[in-house]
Amino acid sequence: MSQRPGTPRLLRQLNDRAALELLLSGGPLTRTQLGTRTGLSKVTASQLLARLEERDLVRVVGSRAGGRGPNAALYAVVPESAYVAALDVSATRVTATIADITGQVISDVTVDPSASDDPVALVHTAVMRLVDTAGVPLDKVRACVIGTPGVVDPRTGDIRFSFDLMSWHEGVLEALRADLERSVIIENDVNLAALAEHAEGAAAGVDEFVLIWLSAAGGVGMSTMIGGRIHRGRSGGAGEIGYLPVPGAPLPVDVGLSGGYEAHKEHGDQELPHGFQALVKAGQVVRLAQEHGITGTDVTEVVASASASDSPESDAFLDAFADRLARGVAAVSVIIDPGLVVLGGDVAEAGGPRLAERVQAATARIAPNTTEVALGAVEGNSLVRGALLHALEHARDDVFSSTV
Repeated sequence: MSQRPGTPRLLRQLNDRAALELLLSGGPLTRTQLGTRTGLSKVTASQLLARLEERDLVRVVGSRAGGRGPNAALYAVVPESAYVAALDVSATRVTATIADITGQVISDVTVDPSASDDPVALVHTAVMRLVDTAGVPLDKVRACVIGTPGVVDPRTGDIRFSFDLMSWHEGVLEALRADLERSVIIENDVNLAALAEHAEGAAAGVDEFVLIWLSAAGGVGMSTMIGGRIHRGRSGGAGEIGYLPVPGAPLPVDVGLSGGYEAHKEHGDQELPHGFQALVKAGQVVRLAQEHGITGTDVTEVVASASASDSPESDAFLDAFADRLARGVAAVSVIIDPGLVVLGGDVAEAGGPRLAERVQAATARIAPNTTEVALGAVEGNSLVRGALLHALEHARDDVFSSTV
């Protein structure tokens, strides 16, 4: 049934949502405090709380002395009124987290993706293991967000393809929703990391920034936030910075490739690197380190070792690596002028402030726009954290918008 602006039902719904958001952000509140912060009368605030109590969305969790008369009851959101699941699916590991509607994490699990080539079976296993470990009924999970290293179609929400997860393709989203029988959202993993950085990391309070993701396993990726929203592009391909043509890197035709994503997909793991990725993917960075006398085969260990050393060889390697990264950062800066570029992922973390400072200096030498370069600051796994925040947003919209 449609609702006309200003109708009592709609106003009650808006008041309920505002009250629930206040209880989540401000902790337990008395009826008087809630009325003061929402501008509602005592009678209306009392009716609101009674309505939310009846729906098991809020409950009394204590009391507060307030001078004369009896202590005032303190109300809080019922944590077990709903739950959300967040998954980070990569070629090497599935990491899953479950939290209650307040955002409190209940449990974490990991699953070996090699156990199944079927995306539906893999996610089903992870989610069921998650709810079993947490002791949460599946029907209480109101949203499930899955981060993958793939291109997601912004029109359908379905995954178009993923080089790292070849069995993930169009049709997976519908199959997952049918299997789990609840809200499922698939999102590009770097976009989720950007959401986390925007909410509580290096880009907190910044509505325009770029996250460049440097991963030992997943290569290089990018997410762009403009006006507080992730920019996905017409087909979901925005952010594929690995294919950006930059000086010093071969073009697709130079390595025998042409056409769109499908031409690249056919080559799979045999594809020769080209574009920006040919300068900054794990193997290329390890070879660059070897050229400067730094040995090792694990890119994070090599970069971390150089960052922790004061040797001339380490300084020269970090400078060379930063110069390569600056070519991508400068190109993005000239086109988008984000003002802030956040470096995320295990390789960026291994480089630390010494790498970030060098990238900022190298970018300033070749780009006209002033660009701050910062390290990601989200605690823990920013991909999972972003998926969790995204799931909470959807679950709260679902739960809090149906109170009347």
